[in-house]
Parts: sequence; structure tokens; C-alpha cells
Amino acid sequence: MSESMMTLHSLGPAVPEIYLAGAICLVLLFEAFVGVKRPGATGTLALLVLAVGAGLTVAFADVTHRVVLFDGAYVADPLAFVLKLAGFLSVAVALLYSRAYLRNREILKGEYYVLALTALLGIFVLISANSLLTVYLGVELLALSVYSMVAFDRESGVAAEAAMKYFVLGALASGILLYGMSIVYGLTGTLNLDRIAAAVSAPDSLGVVLAVTFIVVAVAFKLGAVPFHMWLPDVYEGAPTSVTLFIGTAPKIAYFALVLRLLAHGLAGASVDWTRMLMPIAVLSLVVGNVVAIAQTNIKRMLAYSTISHVGFIVLGFVAGTASGYAAALYYTLVYVLVSLGSFGVVLLASRKGFEADQLSDYKGLYRRDPLLALAMAMLMFSFAGVPPFVGFWAKLRIIQVLWESSHLWLVIIAVIMSVVGAFYYLRVVKLMYFDDAPQTLPPTERSVGVRFALGINAAAVLVLGVLPAPLLDLCARVIH
Repeated sequence: MSESMMTLHSLGPAVPEIYLAGAICLVLLFEAFVGVKRPGATGTLALLVLAVGAGLTVAFADVTHRVVLFDGAYVADPLAFVLKLAGFLSVAVALLYSRAYLRNREILKGEYYVLALTALLGIFVLISANSLLTVYLGVELLALSVYSMVAFDRESGVAAEAAMKYFVLGALASGILLYGMSIVYGLTGTLNLDRIAAAVSAPDSLGVVLAVTFIVVAVAFKLGAVPFHMWLPDVYEGAPTSVTLFIGTAPKIAYFALVLRLLAHGLAGASVDWTRMLMPIAVLSLVVGNVVAIAQTNIKRMLAYSTISHVGFIVLGFVAGTASGYAAALYYTLVYVLVSLGSFGVVLLASRKGFEADQLSDYKGLYRRDPLLALAMAMLMFSFAGVPPFVGFWAKLRIIQVLWESSHLWLVIIAVIMSVVGAFYYLRVVKLMYFDDAPQTLPPTERSVGVRFALGINAAAVLVLGVLPAPLLDLCARVIH
């Protein structure tokens, strides 16, 4: 009895993954026996599963020190705790926002929630990966779930095309990542990231440079960074908006963890090489993302190119190559996910059956049709643009500070210029909502009280975290150091 209790206690840090794997099976069975008769019940159960999971994570997590389990393949530390709670919250909010959208289009099916929870399990595996094997397992579990979600609306030929493009390019990126990791294994003779970090100390060796090159290319694809961004605008536009909301938020947490665990920790000895490679990727992402976004008339494509520019900022944090830089990148990632959830949430609430609200012209005069929705969108756009006192300002400022501290003056100049360019297309949305006349043909916005309340809290959080930035900034610095 005592031995089994000891085993249970030792597995405590892995409770989020163990619980989620069991909960996915439960949700699948519930959908088969109950969900088919009561559409929407599975969605309620999924939200309950996420709430219980967050509670268990808090109850079992040891946030004071680093714990390694499963023969070194799994790590639980303060960073993993914060990212997993952020994962639970972002997926719960995404599913809550999506409910009315799925119901209106008659695609409110339990499989959607199973895929979302499976993707979250992949995110968690990636967050706690301490081995090349678990890194790859997390990447594929997340990717395969997301491919299926993009093609979820079977009646839409556009969604099927986007899913196929995403699948083919994603498979190529996964192969490149696997090849890079196989070279690392060949050089070091181990899959464990701690041992790899100790073994890789010759950054200029040809083998290390080759391995880092393949890994950086795959990571850049997963993040959607230029020049490996070609899938992202098409998938954002082609997928159902509820799926676009999902893939634009929670997976970014996982891919931050991928860069941190694989490059900043496992290949820390080759940081000179990979920071040199990430530098042009970050600059190109900033320039292409912001400049091309100006030309977009579809708001989902505009937010896709906006995502590329924000990825550029996150990568700049890693380019700094310091703990402060990684903490700034973590802060930027969490802020981006928060603001992106709200932005796509507004798009979902503005849409109706037969009307996607995906054109910029659909937001003309939104202030007169729905003042609260327009106010929330304005706050979120101001945050994306980096206008104080919203939280997006502090995210950009912190990245610029760490670049300055690490003597990357030319990157500071590019980041500032691109922030000004980016402000144009965000403020254009505000101008359309408040200063243009509304077309007479637009349908009313979604009036679901619970979702609107959640969106209000989402927008308020963007303001409150901007007025009081210190707690989140301190948290990010504490879990990275």
C-alpha cells in the first residue's frame, strides 16, 4: 500500500498529462452514448474537464524546484506549471467562444472537443519534454490533431484544401525536425536534453551546425516565421473561424516551449549558431508580416500576417540569447495568446450562419450596431499595436529592452520601425468601426450573454495587465531563471 502511494506521489508532477489522457477517453465515450442525443452536452463536459484539470495541476504541481521523471524524458518545473495553466485557460476560452459558431453552422460535434483536448495533450507533452523522443511525440500529437480540426467542416472545400496544404507542409517540417534531431543523437549518443546540453560544447563543428540548421528550419515552420510562413495565411483563412481561433492561440505556447527546451536548453552550447540563424528569420518575419498585412482586406488573413510579425518579436527574445531575453519572449507569448483570443472571439461573435464577418468592410460602423463589441475590439487592436496603457505596449517594450541590453542596436531600430508600420493596419480596424457608416445589409451580432461576458473579461485583462504589468513580468522572469 505504501509503495503504491509512493508511486502515486512520485507521479504527481505528471498528473496533467495522465488526467487529460483519461479524460479524452471519457469525453469520447460520452459523445458516443449521450452527445449524439444532446448536441452541446459534450462541449459542457469538455469545459468541466479543463476546469478540473487546472485544479489538479495546481494541487499536484511542485512549483519550487525541477523534477525529472520517466528516466529523464519528462521534466516538471515552474515554467511547465505556468505554461500548462495558460494552456488550460486558453483552450477553455477558445472552446467557449466557438460554441455558438459551431452550433449555427451545424458542426457542433463531440469530435471537435476530442481533437481540441488531444491537441492540448500534445501541448503538455511538448511543454514537459526533456528528451528528443518526447519532443517529437508532443509535436506530432499536436500537429495531427490540428490538421484534423482544420478539415473539420466537411462541407467546405476551402477548409479541405487548407488542411491538405497544412498537412503536406507540416509533414515536411516534421521530417526536417526528425532529421536534425537524428544528427544530434548521432553526435551525442543520447536522447536526453540535459546530457545533450552537457555534450554540445563545440558550436563551430560542422555536425552541430548542420543539426541546428535543420532544427531551426523546422521550428520556424511550426511558429509560422518567414520564409517558412506560406501555410499560415491560407490555413487561417480557409479553416472555420473557430479553428483559426484555436490554432492561433494555444499551440503558440507549445512552440515557445519547443524553442526553449530544444534550442535554449538542449543546444545551449551552440547558441552562437542558432541565434545567428534566428536573427534574419526574426527580421524577415517583422518586415513581411507587417508590410503584407497592410494590403489585406480579409481580417483573418490580416491577423495571420499580424501573427507572423508577432512571431518575429518572440524570436527576437531568443536572439538576445540571455535569460532575460527568454523571459521577455515568454511574456510576449502569453500576451499575444491573450489578445489573439479576444480578437478572434470578436470575429466569431460578429459572424452568423451564412455570414463569416471575415472582411474588413464587415466591421464598418460596428460601434453603432454593437457598442460593447466595438469597444472590446478597439482595446484589443490598441494592444496589438502597442499603444499604452494596454499590455501589448509592455510586451514590445520588454523585447526592445533586452535587445538593447544585449547590444543589438540595429534590431532595436527595426523593431521600433515595424511597430509603427504595424500600428497602421490595427488602427484602420478601429477607424472602420467608429468612423465609417455601417452597411444596411449586415446581420445582427451574436448576443450570447456568457460568451460576451467572457470576452469582456478578456478585453479588461488586456487593460488591467497593461496598467499593472509588474506581476506577470516578475512571474515570467522567475520561472525562466
